[in-house]
Amino acid sequence: MNANLVRDLVLEPDDNQRLANLCGQFDEHLKQIERRLGVQVRPRGNLFQLEGPTPAVEAAERLLVSLFEQAAEENISPQVVHTALQESGLYAAPDEHAPGEIRTRRGVIRGRGPNQGRYLESMREHDLCFGIGPAGTGKTYLAVARAVEALESDEVRRIVLVRPAVEAGERLGFLPGDMSQKVDPYLRPMYDALYEMLGFERVAKLMERHVIEVAPLAFMRGRTLNEAFVILDEAQNSTVEQMKMFLTRIGFGSRAVVTGDVTQTDLPANKVSGLRHASRVLQDVEGVGFTWFTARDVVRHPLVQRIVEAYQRHQEDEA
Repeated sequence: MNANLVRDLVLEPDDNQRLANLCGQFDEHLKQIERRLGVQVRPRGNLFQLEGPTPAVEAAERLLVSLFEQAAEENISPQVVHTALQESGLYAAPDEHAPGEIRTRRGVIRGRGPNQGRYLESMREHDLCFGIGPAGTGKTYLAVARAVEALESDEVRRIVLVRPAVEAGERLGFLPGDMSQKVDPYLRPMYDALYEMLGFERVAKLMERHVIEVAPLAFMRGRTLNEAFVILDEAQNSTVEQMKMFLTRIGFGSRAVVTGDVTQTDLPANKVSGLRHASRVLQDVEGVGFTWFTARDVVRHPLVQRIVEAYQRHQEDEA
């Protein structure tokens, strides 16, 4: 760990209106910088005391000076601060979390086993990450945890949950309600993870403000998602065309995680799984990460692991 550094920064000229523009209402811009860089910022007039690891303090100092210059001519909003942080590539010091570890307000989530640890690191290192493997390996849960961490640390401004609305064999018929209510049954695993990490009331409020958005895959066409953490779950049920469409929605400052199990597709027999196709096409593309899970990574009841292994052996025998 780096020893904490305390540094005083004086911003000139001493202009109250400009300083208020820089700090934001109730110092919201300073709190945004604190969360993102892992520093403390104590304002007293035009004197700012910065405390934290040396690299973080130096980064915060450069950022405040730059934003103070902007504050003379334009309104500083949380969006402006977020964009400045994104363009600078500034994040909390990497030693603030251990490899394979996610920190949310409700606690620390650690990967179970080497594959989950690699998956968590892949989600940090790549703008597009694939988690492919059998049910029960934590693919969706860890993706949601990483999305919550990114939202709380101001890496992104919203979370978008996407899933193909394909029925698993049985016919569900007409579903009443608005679009969110129609898709809810398909997104239950992601909702459950969100409730655990954020609480039911906070999730409801974030959805009202569209900070958390639910979108059927078919409704993504024509959109560009900027500054968002996008999760495409059950991606084995996307077609090749849908997968290509989804991947080209990724905009500036966004991250995407695609999860699924290529052995459990519910698509018609004549349709190629978009997940299977993408895993071949994008395997060597720079900036794209792949984590492949196996039955050994199943973290549910031990019987589930044995069931997955039995099905794998049966498929291999048939092949």
